[in-house]
Amino acid sequence: MAQTSSFKQLSDYSWEIPQSYKPGMNVPAKIYATRKLLEAMDTGVIEQVTNVACLPGIVRQAYAMADAHWGYGFPIGGVAAFDIEDGIISPGGIGFDINCGMRLIRTNLTYSEVKPKIKELVDLIFKLVPAGVGVKGFLRVSEPQFDEIMKYGVKWCAENGQAWEDDPAHVEEGGYIKGADPSKVSRQARTRGIDQLGTLGSGNHYLEVQVVDPARYFDQELARHFGIVQDDQVLVMIHCGSRGFGHQIGSDYLRVFDGAMKRYGIQVKDRELACAPFASKEGKDYYGAMVCAANMAFTNRQIIVQRVREAFSRTFHREAEALDMHLIYDVCHNVAKVERHFYEGKSADVLVHRKGATRSFGPGHPDIPAPYRGIGQPVIIGGSMETGSYLLVGTQKAMEETFGSTAHGSGRTMSRTAARREVRGAELQRNMLDRGIYVKAATMDGLAEEAGMAYKDISEVVETMDRAGISKKVVALRPVGNIKG
Repeated sequence: MAQTSSFKQLSDYSWEIPQSYKPGMNVPAKIYATRKLLEAMDTGVIEQVTNVACLPGIVRQAYAMADAHWGYGFPIGGVAAFDIEDGIISPGGIGFDINCGMRLIRTNLTYSEVKPKIKELVDLIFKLVPAGVGVKGFLRVSEPQFDEIMKYGVKWCAENGQAWEDDPAHVEEGGYIKGADPSKVSRQARTRGIDQLGTLGSGNHYLEVQVVDPARYFDQELARHFGIVQDDQVLVMIHCGSRGFGHQIGSDYLRVFDGAMKRYGIQVKDRELACAPFASKEGKDYYGAMVCAANMAFTNRQIIVQRVREAFSRTFHREAEALDMHLIYDVCHNVAKVERHFYEGKSADVLVHRKGATRSFGPGHPDIPAPYRGIGQPVIIGGSMETGSYLLVGTQKAMEETFGSTAHGSGRTMSRTAARREVRGAELQRNMLDRGIYVKAATMDGLAEEAGMAYKDISEVVETMDRAGISKKVVALRPVGNIKG
């Protein structure tokens, strides 16, 4: 439990940890949380976010969102921006599953139409989208094609029959981040990644059939902008990333940075914060490789979307176009990007690390797709497989306070080992079916690890970010079918 006596309460939903809290802090730290969430946070979050505040070149503040919990180096739910000339880049501030992210697809089906076929539908998706540790995808690409995927992400998909015409415009960064350098990716990483396109993976990754919750329909006018037009409308959410490809790139460059820190005279509070100057050769090499993994993750989710469209089409005997299976949006939550922000009275480019945190750009930002630009960027926050998820939009206040960032999910409160001790996967599966949620899982142990009790209350996390003005609630979505790796 966090000790909060030295924190400054800024509002009912935000707290500041002063620079005096720990020697070496270059900026204060800020936590978005209710008192209840704050006091329940593990002490590792406080230790890690204040360690981040000590990193060279950090600007304004180090942040922990309402879903924050202990991670590798940075807390999961951590955000930090660095000066591009004097600051650093750190794999621990991005995560090993580079560009783990969320996709949301709409349909024109209602739950009454889907309910009789939910088992058939989920079973078919489970066959079409490989899930679990070490699985390989059905899409086979050559080495030159994989290089193109690393560089161009969803743009490659659109040019190779793996995307609808309007898909790229509904993905963060248009489906690919510029600056990828495949020459900086190791042979081992390539070997791990080339066969994993279109795969869900394991852990907390999921593919979920969801229904609009009419009891938590917060803004119908905003919802219509996303094609959500009725109660009990069926949507599909996908949560996955770059799989072993991104993990290998992170591991490779942690070793590189361990030596680089000595050369550049950088000292960190925790070895897990290994880093290099962003402007250095090592920093640029990692950034080029990291972008490759981010673009691979965009592609991975895109291939999965195509398989989901196929499954719906086969199950409901209609073309996916007739089912209106358009992509609402795709957001990253493990990535670092160069972005222009206004802070300390100036507009400047900074390198924003979002580790288990989501972009939340406000209305009018040029990086938001034209159909959504007037309302703010779509924000997708996933809950546990038992509790449901949320669609929100970004705000101007997020631009002013958090470098346009918000939470990404509910956040764990219990380790996977502890969750397995508390519940048996088969029993959980039966209980969820009794509550109207049909689940297919690669393993029962993996299912037990993701029990709802292992996570924070997603509604309180979302409410905190909404009340703080950092993201605005649009609609809640409840699960009716789930696939777990």
